[in-house]
Amino acid sequence: MVGYDPQAQNAAPTPQEAALAGSAAGIATRALISPIDVIKIRFQLQIECVSSRRPAGKYWGILQASRCIYSEEGLSAFWKGHTPAQLLSICYGAVQFVSFEFLTKVAHKSTPYDSQTAGVHFVCGGLAACSATVACQPLDTLRTRFAAQGEPKVYRSLRHAVSTMWRSEGPWTFYRGLSPTLLAVFPYAGMQFFFYNVFKKLLSPPSKAGDSGGFLRSLICGSGAGMISKTITYPCDLFKKRLQVGGFEKARVYFGQVRSYSGLTDCMVQVAKEEGFRGFFKGFSPSLLKAALSTGFTFFWYEFFLSVTCNIREKRKTGVLTKDQERR
Repeated sequence: MVGYDPQAQNAAPTPQEAALAGSAAGIATRALISPIDVIKIRFQLQIECVSSRRPAGKYWGILQASRCIYSEEGLSAFWKGHTPAQLLSICYGAVQFVSFEFLTKVAHKSTPYDSQTAGVHFVCGGLAACSATVACQPLDTLRTRFAAQGEPKVYRSLRHAVSTMWRSEGPWTFYRGLSPTLLAVFPYAGMQFFFYNVFKKLLSPPSKAGDSGGFLRSLICGSGAGMISKTITYPCDLFKKRLQVGGFEKARVYFGQVRSYSGLTDCMVQVAKEEGFRGFFKGFSPSLLKAALSTGFTFFWYEFFLSVTCNIREKRKTGVLTKDQERR
């Protein structure tokens, strides 16, 4: 089970193990869901009225957008911004899960609440995600800019993007969209951990801890938790993406228009005025698919890698693991 478990104190992960498992889970998940993420961002940044059955924008369906991106930019376009996205996943996964394991342990020892209750997981999951968001927001902004740019590329490399944005827009540009991100990330991540905890308790436990059935259960529970959480908090994710590309004028060639917003409230008002209520849920279909895959795979890989590292530690303690096995 994710989080501090008082019934398994000897097998509790160390901060280093939690960081390693969180980072590895982020790497594996990001590589798998990058194409869906690029499509989602393209939909979110596209400005047009969506009140009609078929919007007038460039992209109007997942398959249509996939064909369009592939024909115009090639297969590699689905992994645009993959370098900053992977750095983001490594950093975010490590900070989030280390913080979560720490906070659930503190909650169990310093409060009357059990660390394995859904309510504790909601609060600790939200706080852990907020700390990871503040630490990783610059990488998220870079990932969005890379995913938004078409051909020819505006930024040649990660270093070029950082230097260009710093000189032309200032250091605070890396924290654009932080307000709606924090506004959404606490309930979003909190509900992910909450529903993951609930779903895992609803399903019968695996016959043997750490077996393939338990990992499959993690995948299913994580996917369900991700879909529910994303549905509730989706508009804030759209506002974040719009604010992150504010001033990125060269994206006009791909999205028709790029707005500059003075803040979160101005962004909300302009979206509602120009694009209607449905504009708040632009790109919702690929985003929901991404949420199901990313959350499911994140919990799946985290529990898998955590099980591997904890097993190695236990074998070292008992002397079961030989020096040759350790080298391998």
